Amino acid sequence: MKSAVETLNPTRVRLTVEVPFEELKASLDAAYKKINQQVTVKGFRQGKIPARVIDQRFGRGAVLEEAVNDALPKFYTEAVNEADLNPLGQPEVDIKELKDGELLSFTAEVDVRPTLEIPDYSGIEVTVDAVEVSDEDVEKSVEQLRDRFATTSPVERAAAEGDIVTVDLEAKVDGEVLEDGVAEGIDYTIGSGQLLDGIDEAVTGLEAGGTATFTSELKGGSAEGKEAEVKVVVTAVKARELPALDDEFAQLASEFDTLEELRADSTKRLARMKKFDQATQAQEKVLDELIKLVEVPMPEKLLEDEVNTRKHNLEHHQLGQMGLDLAKYLEIQGKSAEEFDAELKEQAEKGIKTQFILDEIVNKEKLSVGQEELTEHLMRRAQSSGMSPDQFAQAVVEGGQVPMLVGEVARGKALAAVVEAATVKDSNGEVVDLDDEDETAETVEAATEVVEGTEA
Repeated sequence: MKSAVETLNPTRVRLTVEVPFEELKASLDAAYKKINQQVTVKGFRQGKIPARVIDQRFGRGAVLEEAVNDALPKFYTEAVNEADLNPLGQPEVDIKELKDGELLSFTAEVDVRPTLEIPDYSGIEVTVDAVEVSDEDVEKSVEQLRDRFATTSPVERAAAEGDIVTVDLEAKVDGEVLEDGVAEGIDYTIGSGQLLDGIDEAVTGLEAGGTATFTSELKGGSAEGKEAEVKVVVTAVKARELPALDDEFAQLASEFDTLEELRADSTKRLARMKKFDQATQAQEKVLDELIKLVEVPMPEKLLEDEVNTRKHNLEHHQLGQMGLDLAKYLEIQGKSAEEFDAELKEQAEKGIKTQFILDEIVNKEKLSVGQEELTEHLMRRAQSSGMSPDQFAQAVVEGGQVPMLVGEVARGKALAAVVEAATVKDSNGEVVDLDDEDETAETVEAATEVVEGTEA
C-alpha cells in the first residue's frame, strides 16, 4: 500500500491511497464467505457455492463492493498511522479507481487536530477576589443553621410573612374549574415565592377558615401560561419559632459546646469555601488568558458538530427534564434565537480550543494520570450522575469511556500547571499562593471541573 498526504488547510488533509489488488485477498475471501451465507443456488449446499458461480449469478461487482467496504477502514487507518495524523471525526471517502485484479485507489478527506505552538505562559497575570470572611458572613451562616432547627406551632391569629399556611386551591379559567386546578392541604411559607404570583398578598391577614380570590398566570398544568381566577382557603396558620442563639443551641446543632466555638468553626469553614472559590476563579481567568495567547485554527466540521451536539443535549435532555422547550427557554432568558446560536457557537469554540491547548500542554509537559487520580475523578462523576461508583465504573468500561476520563483528568492537571506558573493576585494586591500540598488533588479536581465546564 502507498499513501500520500496533502494539506488542504491547517485543520484538514486529503489522503491518497493506492492498494495493490493482492492486498484485497483477505477481504475478497470474506466477501465470498458472507455472500455464501446469504444466498442459495440450486444444486449447491448453502455456504458451499463456488466463487465462479457467485460471480456468474450475482456479478463480480457485488463481490468487489463488499470486499472494498470491508477493506477501506483498515487501509484508511494504516494510512493515518503512517502519516502520524490525529483525525477528528469521520473521513469523506471517494473511490477513484478500482481495477479488478490490479489496483484500488481512493482519497479520504478528514479534519485533523491542528499543530499548536504553546508560548511561555508564565507571564500570565490575573486578579481574583480576596478571601475575606466578614462578621455578617458568619452571622448569616449561623442564621441559616438556626433556621434548619426552627419549629412550627399552630397560632390563632392572622397570617403574616414567614408563617406557614395550609391552603386549599381552586383555579378557574373563563369561569370553568380546571380538572387539574384543584389542590388541598398544601403547606406554603408566606414570602417564599414558590407557589403562585399573588398568593402572598391574598393570604396575608387571613386567619384559619379565611378565604380570598386573586388572579395569577398559571405556571404549569393544562392551562399553563393562562390567566386564572384562583380561590384560596386557609385551613391552618402555623408560626415558625427559631431557637435562642446560645450555648444550648450550639450543642443542639453541632459538636461544639459553646456558641463562640460554633462561630469560630463557621469562620474557618467559610474561609475554606472562599479559598476554593478563589482557586476556581483563578483557574477560569488563567484559562481565558491562555486561550488568548494561543492561535488555534478551528476545524469547521468539528465546530458544526459540537454546536449541534450541545443544542441537542440542551433541547432533548436538560430542558426536557425541566418541562421546557427551546422557545420557552429563550423567552425566560430574554434571548433571540440568533443571540442563542451566537452564544452556543462561542461556547463550543472555547471548549474546542481549551481541549486542543491543554492536550498540547499535557504532551509538552509529559503529564500522566495515576490510578488514584482517575479513581477520585470517577467517584465525583459517579456522584454527579446519581449512580454508585461501581455502576458508573462498569458503564464507563463497557462504553469504552476510560480514555475520555483519563483525558479529562490530564487536562485538569495541565490547567493546574499553568495556574501554578502564572501570577495570581487578589483584589488587595496580595499574591495568592494556590500551591498547597495538602490540597493538590483537590486543586486538580477543581481544575478538571473548570475544563469540563467549557466542554459541556
